[in-house]
Amino acid sequence: MRVDRFLWFARLAKTRSAAQAIAEKGTLRIDGRRVERAAAPVRIGSVLAFPLYGKIRVVRVEQFPARRGPPAEGRACYQELATDGVQSLAPNPANVSQDAASD
Repeated sequence: MRVDRFLWFARLAKTRSAAQAIAEKGTLRIDGRRVERAAAPVRIGSVLAFPLYGKIRVVRVEQFPARRGPPAEGRACYQELATDGVQSLAPNPANVSQDAASD
């Protein structure tokens, strides 16, 4: 299945064009490989990592959706992986002030 269709069907992206933009931006990784095209194939068991709404999302594909159904049906298609070691994309104000003080 194409990565953009999976993102859209699983309701990780609000629109198909938003899913294509995520894939073509170059920030999406499939099993650690950087992807820059929306037609990149996704397989069951693939791990997708991409920034979304200021956080890094890491999900494993569990099954392929047959359609873009209700949110519960979309969530059943992937498993959210723990992102304990992954920080938010927004800078931490405490770290910024410490960096400035050390200069």
